[in-house]
Amino acid sequence: MGERARALTPRRAHVARAGTGVWLALAVAAGAFAALLIGPFPLGPVEALSILTGRLGDDATTPQAETVLLAIRLPRVAAALLVGAALAAAGACYQTLFRNPLVSPDILGVSAGAGLGAVLGIFLSLPVAAIQLMGFAGGLGAVALVGFVASAVRTGDRILILVLAGVVVGALTGAATSLLKVLADPYDQLPAITFWLLGSLAGVTPADILPAAPVVLIGLVPLVLLRWRINVLSLGDEEARALGVEAARLRLVVIVCATLITASVVAVAGVVGWVGLVIPHIARMIVGPGFGTLLPAAALLGAGYMIAVDTLARTISAVEVPLGILTAVVGAPFFLWLLARGRRAWA
Repeated sequence: MGERARALTPRRAHVARAGTGVWLALAVAAGAFAALLIGPFPLGPVEALSILTGRLGDDATTPQAETVLLAIRLPRVAAALLVGAALAAAGACYQTLFRNPLVSPDILGVSAGAGLGAVLGIFLSLPVAAIQLMGFAGGLGAVALVGFVASAVRTGDRILILVLAGVVVGALTGAATSLLKVLADPYDQLPAITFWLLGSLAGVTPADILPAAPVVLIGLVPLVLLRWRINVLSLGDEEARALGVEAARLRLVVIVCATLITASVVAVAGVVGWVGLVIPHIARMIVGPGFGTLLPAAALLGAGYMIAVDTLARTISAVEVPLGILTAVVGAPFFLWLLARGRRAWA
């Protein structure tokens, strides 16, 4: 009887993790619906449901409420879901890939590169779509440069060289961004650059989300399909090769996918820090270090977290607070608490 109970333990653990995922999904859905109701123009649940279900002629709805919900809040909540899920999923990938819980999507310079591309677009007074495209191209270009520099150095630990190359490229792109801020028009371009670099979802439209969502999906699909191989990769290159996994090729796939995910949402929301660093820690504490369950849990938690932060950003004061400020205010103390507590969530 004892052997049978032990044999059922993995199945029970799998069922428990699946149940946790369902609860997380329900919590995110509830948070998203609550975010649709909260704001300077409050909406009632019945009114919001009537608008969402298309019953616009009901007495419970008004034209103003329809405009606020469908044109302003719904795209913004959808963008928060996309950005939070993408950054947290990319963070989980990078932490598993580098076997280090202190890395984030910024480790290879993707955020800094996307920031430089978008800042250059603002400096050249390009339209919003072109600014987002330049931000996306800047993120990909920065990581491509990191890969080129790392491949040129043929001695030493490959992962360490890749991280150091990311630090160098991030510093260079940050310096170029600072130079553009100095040269920018202080009355027009500089405020826009500063606000974008701090991250915001103000003014986001469906036209901003539609190009980014397929790119995020394209990046996530290979990660989901290769989740068990990525889990083996976390054991180290030698162990992975012993189990038949080509570590170098798989690492390249993970880096490309995580970079696509990060660059696409940074181009929409600006530079939003701490999400990809802190949220995977919380997910790991809830579902464990297995990448197959860590990836969806991190994505769900990131989506819910970003909805909460964005709702706070647009309601905490009369002037909207940039997302990067709030994520740092919340994320930094939590990370310090993790370090002080000394909890070994990483395995």
